[in-house]
Amino acid sequence: MIPLLILGLLKQFPGAHGYELLALMEERHYKYIVNFTKGSFYYNLQQLEDKQCIRKKKVSQTEKGREAHHYEITPLGQKNFEDLMHKFGTKTDYINLSFYGAMLFSDDFPPEQFNALVKSQIAETNKKIALLDLSIDHHELLPSFKKMLENSRAHHRVNLEWFDTLLKPKTDNQ
Repeated sequence: MIPLLILGLLKQFPGAHGYELLALMEERHYKYIVNFTKGSFYYNLQQLEDKQCIRKKKVSQTEKGREAHHYEITPLGQKNFEDLMHKFGTKTDYINLSFYGAMLFSDDFPPEQFNALVKSQIAETNKKIALLDLSIDHHELLPSFKKMLENSRAHHRVNLEWFDTLLKPKTDNQ
C-alpha cells in the first residue's frame, strides 16, 4: 500500500522530495489507511526507484544543508500506479482490531480487569474520533479523502457503542 501512496502523491505533487511526501502522508493522516514509519516510507521510496517506477528529477539543498532528492513518476511507475489502483480498489479486507484477540479470551480473564481494557479502548477510540474531527473540519481535503475519514469516524463511533455493551454486566444468557 505504501508504494500506491507514494506514487499517488507524486502524481499530485510532481517533483516533490521524499521528506515532502512523508510530511504529506503524516499531515493527511494516511496512518488510517496503512501503518508506516519513516524507515518503511524511505525503504519503499528506494524500492520504487530501484524498480524504475520513479526517478530523481533534481537534487536541491535543504535549509539544514542536506540533499533533497526530488522525484517524478516514470512511464513504468504510471503503469505500476494503475496496477496498484486496481489491486487495492477491488480488495475488501476485514476490519481487524488488536482488541479482537483479547476478546477471544475475555471469559477467562477477571471481569474487572477486562472492563479496564474496554475502558482503555473507549478512551483511545474517543481520541481517534477527536483527531478525525479535527482533520475533517479544519483541513483542506480532497472530497474522496474527506469521505474516507468520515467513514472511518463512523466505524469508530460504532465501536464505541459496542464497547459500551461489553461493560454491561453479563447475565446467564450471554
